[in-house]
Amino acid sequence: MASSSSDPDKLMSKADKLQNKIELHEMECRLEECYLLENEKAKDAFEKASKGQEMISSYPSEKKFIAVFNIPWDAAKHMESAGALAKELGRWNEVSDFYRRASEFYRECGRAQPASDALAKGASFLEDNTPDEAIKMYDEACSILEEDGKEQMAFDLYRAAASLYVKLEKYSDAAATFLRLGSAADKCNAINSQCKGYLSAIIIYLYAHDFQQAQKCYNDCSEVQAFLNSDQNRCAMKLLSAYEEGDAEGIKQAAQSSAIKHLDHVVIRLAKKLPTGDLQTIKKLADDDGEDSLDENDLT
Repeated sequence: MASSSSDPDKLMSKADKLQNKIELHEMECRLEECYLLENEKAKDAFEKASKGQEMISSYPSEKKFIAVFNIPWDAAKHMESAGALAKELGRWNEVSDFYRRASEFYRECGRAQPASDALAKGASFLEDNTPDEAIKMYDEACSILEEDGKEQMAFDLYRAAASLYVKLEKYSDAAATFLRLGSAADKCNAINSQCKGYLSAIIIYLYAHDFQQAQKCYNDCSEVQAFLNSDQNRCAMKLLSAYEEGDAEGIKQAAQSSAIKHLDHVVIRLAKKLPTGDLQTIKKLADDDGEDSLDENDLT
């Protein structure tokens, strides 16, 4: 009779267990190697960033001299690399610092677009963990392009900032950002983007139960001829009229118009939730405003 030590099934079972142990050990070794490698990469990136700062301070400050040797550009690249790894390590304050420094160095090179891009990239990394800092970086990124006369390149940044404001439930700031987009689009003669920005702002005010501000925003925007003749204007007019009448179904119908379907997703989602707030209160406010307007013109 075969002993247990020579039983083929038992030997196979032992071999499988041994193989599993070997594979587990190999996996642990690989994970440790990866961890050490990532740490080495992070260390190298931070050292490069520090060297970038040292390079700047070790040379004369004359812009011409710096431009010849392209020192700020190289330093900016190192800063961006360090910022990306700081993000992987969850060092959020350093993400902001490195991308801000990168932006400053690009500006020293007279390169507004990369300077703005660096801030926007840093902001996108910070949205979930430090959203207030992300907002500031988006704002600065837009300002850099505005100062350089490149407003059209900032459209996506305005939208990103507005979307983050909505996420933070800062609706007035979100609406103001879309109005800023509209003004920038006006300078570029980007009429479609301009009108979409205005309609987005009006919808956000309505979602935030601020009918009076939505009405004021509509009146201000209607002074712009391009908006006055647009589909976005007609959609806004239908929405506001339905609010004035306290017509919930009319609001829902207007919110399904094609003009809204072409807005940013964050605004479409808000429009689908309309109406919000007490429609009867809004209707009363609208009626009171109308009576006040009549009184001002009453000559009897």
